[in-house]
Amino acid sequence: MNTERTTRGAWGKGREPVFVARGLTKVYRMGEVEVHALRGVDLDICASEFVVLLGPSGSGKSTLLNILGGLDTPTGGSARWRDHELSAASEAELTRYRREHVGFVFQFYNLIPSLTARENVALVTEMASEPMKPEQALALVDLGDRLDHYPSQLSGGEQQRVAIARAIAKRPDVLLCDEPTGALDYATGVMVLEAIAKINAELGTTAAVITHNAPIAKMADRVMRMADGRIAEVTVNAHKVSPREISW
Repeated sequence: MNTERTTRGAWGKGREPVFVARGLTKVYRMGEVEVHALRGVDLDICASEFVVLLGPSGSGKSTLLNILGGLDTPTGGSARWRDHELSAASEAELTRYRREHVGFVFQFYNLIPSLTARENVALVTEMASEPMKPEQALALVDLGDRLDHYPSQLSGGEQQRVAIARAIAKRPDVLLCDEPTGALDYATGVMVLEAIAKINAELGTTAAVITHNAPIAKMADRVMRMADGRIAEVTVNAHKVSPREISW
């Protein structure tokens, strides 16, 4: 990997940045104590890019992802998605932004136990303007034969892939994943990463994946290493590897 000193790096030259953050800070106040989660982050992420945010717990990864996804707002600085100024948006504007443009995948699947895989995905498609059919979204993550199974009848990896299908069914521009393999063993984690990579490659969905697991960074276009609320290093993968070439 070649270290790049710019926010976009060699990979992004000539490409359109969809996310732009400048001087981003986030301070949480707990009584008289201030916790500085982000300390002046500058960031560009390009259309269709696959980015991995790598770093230990407490480095600011989730806070940054939550701001990019419209789940949180910064204390200072600016964050923009295309022509949406996220740092100055109202709660209603952020809700609309999340609904229309962003798909989320978290460490825990958050599926509704009483609904089948198809029905869990359909919940999202009912709120989207031009959604995929649930069957199509589940086929993209290789679960076309598990449509009518309930979460309790699915493995952890299958449940996470249902969560990915639910996230992409509304055809989001951006897929934001926070430790998507954190609750999975290696074999099922690889299957989940394959599903994310497939969505990025076939649909052109911009993908950002948070992990503390360094080998996963090998499958990204760029890797942003975070430490103490800052992006400490940005590297470009000259050769991306497939999830099945990764071991941890």
